Amino acid sequence: MKIGAENMLSRLKRKIKRVILRSGPPAVTTTNNYTNEKDNGGPIIIDDERIIINKDNLGESLTALNELAAEEESLIPRRKVTFMKWNGPILTIKGYFYLEDIPMVNEDLVKKRLILVDKLGKKIVISLSDIPVEQLNIDDEIEMEYEWAGFEGKINFATIDGNNRPLPESEYKVYIEAEVHVLGDKRYRKVFPLGNVKPFLEQGFHSSKMEYFTAKREMKFNLMATYDQNVKTLKIISSKLKDFDPSEMSLNAEENKRGLFYRFFNSTGFRLLYKWYCLRPIKENKVLFASDSRSEMSGNFQFVYQEMLDMNLDLDYHFMLKSGVGEKKSFKEIKELAFHLATSKYIILDDFYPMVYPLQIRENAELIQLWHAVGAFKTFGFSRIGRPGGPSPHSKNHRNYTKAIVSSKHVAKYYAEGFGIEEDKVIPTGIPRTDIFFDEEYKVKVKERLYEQFPFLKGKKVITFAPTFRGNGQQSAHYPMEVLNLEKIYNELKDEYVFLFKIHPFVKNDFNIPYQYKDFYYDFSSYREINDLLFITDLLITDYSSVCFEYALLNKPMLFFAFDVEEYVQKRDFYYEFTSFIPGPLVRSSEEIIQTIKEKNYKMDKIKPFIEYFFDHHDGNSSRRVVDHLILGKQEDDDNLIR
Repeated sequence: MKIGAENMLSRLKRKIKRVILRSGPPAVTTTNNYTNEKDNGGPIIIDDERIIINKDNLGESLTALNELAAEEESLIPRRKVTFMKWNGPILTIKGYFYLEDIPMVNEDLVKKRLILVDKLGKKIVISLSDIPVEQLNIDDEIEMEYEWAGFEGKINFATIDGNNRPLPESEYKVYIEAEVHVLGDKRYRKVFPLGNVKPFLEQGFHSSKMEYFTAKREMKFNLMATYDQNVKTLKIISSKLKDFDPSEMSLNAEENKRGLFYRFFNSTGFRLLYKWYCLRPIKENKVLFASDSRSEMSGNFQFVYQEMLDMNLDLDYHFMLKSGVGEKKSFKEIKELAFHLATSKYIILDDFYPMVYPLQIRENAELIQLWHAVGAFKTFGFSRIGRPGGPSPHSKNHRNYTKAIVSSKHVAKYYAEGFGIEEDKVIPTGIPRTDIFFDEEYKVKVKERLYEQFPFLKGKKVITFAPTFRGNGQQSAHYPMEVLNLEKIYNELKDEYVFLFKIHPFVKNDFNIPYQYKDFYYDFSSYREINDLLFITDLLITDYSSVCFEYALLNKPMLFFAFDVEEYVQKRDFYYEFTSFIPGPLVRSSEEIIQTIKEKNYKMDKIKPFIEYFFDHHDGNSSRRVVDHLILGKQEDDDNLIR
């Protein structure tokens, strides 16, 4: 490594001698010790460590200095792409790039970047990781003075924009740039084409789709990568396929434009109707189940309703169910909703329900939130004030609940904060739909039914992939499936496992399992109750989803595939520090998923304390506690609620 610096000094000496000494007196050359330049008449003094130019001769030295300044143009680059692989719109690339006679012996003084240049000359700069060349595992002989010439990078062109949007529409040539800072000298920078990468492109090209979703914008691009023979580099073409407002294309688009009368009736008219019906007496045994996230009785609704039926309670049941907030209600349904909300003793919700929040709940009525999630994980509701997608501080959402349930006294304060209600209104009854995790007979029946319905689940271990969506809500929900390397996971795990996808129902982007993997990957996203799938699951892979709470009750291993954890913490945040909270290992790539599964390093010791903290009850009687305490008002059982 010292040899490189000595070579540079020798080159510098020769160049200066060549330029300055053509017509002037000889330079004084010394060894080891510096010569006192005041006592010497030569224009230049050179020793083993320094080059000193006499100020009287600075003018004629400028030629040499200018030549040195232009020397960077003559730097000889040595570069090679040693690995390049596409997975959808994600490019993984490795190789080396160095400049002859410019040492790369200190990682901190070396930078490498990919430069994308479009037709107008606009640049996109992508930083690469610097690695020792020995990590490339290649046969090329590279001297130790270029130790940090290696580079690697993983670039997702579907989220490359600063706002996580795809690569803008254009045609790009890809270059690589090396920048080296030599201490005591200067910075050297060189941009060069990648070289022949055609052998890394199957059939000579690669293509993939790129998608982007927000509530008011949906875009789809086609990405095409080819080899540019003229420039000797990678060429990437981003073509926009569509760009529109999804609300204008929905099945309800015409209904959204029904005019002033419908909008008035759906808002002001609905509230006036509610006030009118509030003149009628409350029916003391009337129960309304209302949801804008399910069209049938399931989840917490199903368990609480079944408990009421099993107890033979004299109650008058009514149901107002819709599959989503975007599913419009008819005039008749709006009128019925106002009537039932005004005259029911018990109004039971299980999720966000926007039409009820502007209403003042009657004094003797109960608005009960059986929130669908378990535990407290990522922040929600008023805990997100000031964050993207968070509510206004003046929002009325959630604030009129008279009661809400949680799984543990430890999380009650977070639900109170999220809902904007007093903590004494949050009751740790446990979550009704977790009762089945303590019902061995039910679990056996579910397994038998699933194995009969899906015989391919038998004989192999089952991996269930159940991440939450990305985006600020239902209208912008998506999941970047390209972050999974389907081919690599298939090749490594297909002999022992099957892999089930349970994608969040809000997710809008298309996902198709390649036919060549049909004996390994299966899409169970449309299967309504994920809890049933958990009983036949041997390994859960999730991220920020609350499904980890239910699955922990089975004392089975889970992985947390959080490839974007820094961004998620910044934009969404958690009630607990993520890495210490999760009851399993954090993995950030397909390679880490595979490695962790093969090594079976699941951190199982974290599951038991996790359960003890987030569940006050382990008896399967949460549905009974909800009915006893919130419907029948058995206050004498309060002490039992928090045992």
